[in-house]
Amino acid sequence: RPPPNGNACIWLERLGCMDFMLEEELMDLMTFCLQNPQDATTAEKKERIAQIGSEIYADGGVDALENFFFALDNRIQGELEMDAKVFRPLWNGLDPAWNHQARPQNLSRD
Repeated sequence: RPPPNGNACIWLERLGCMDFMLEEELMDLMTFCLQNPQDATTAEKKERIAQIGSEIYADGGVDALENFFFALDNRIQGELEMDAKVFRPLWNGLDPAWNHQARPQNLSRD
C-alpha cells in the first residue's frame, strides 16, 4: 500500500525495484536447484522460493504470482533450456486458484 504521506512516486519506484530484486533472487534460486538437484542446500533454497511466493502473493495476489512465474519460466527455458514449472507447487496453499501438481523435469540439454 502507498505510504500515508502521499508520496506514491517513491513508493512505486521502490515497488518496481523490489519486484526486480525478487525476480533476480528467484532466478538464482531456481537455476541453482535445477542445475544441482542433489545439493544439500536445495531444500533450503526451495523454502526460500516458497517464502518469496508468499511475499509476492501478499503484494499482488494470484495475478502477481502468474506474472512472476511467466517471466521466470520464459527466462529459464530460454537461458537454461529447462522447465521451471516444477517449482509451481511450492506456492500451493496461498490461494485456491493456485493449485499445481508436481511434474518431472521434461526438458534437458541432451
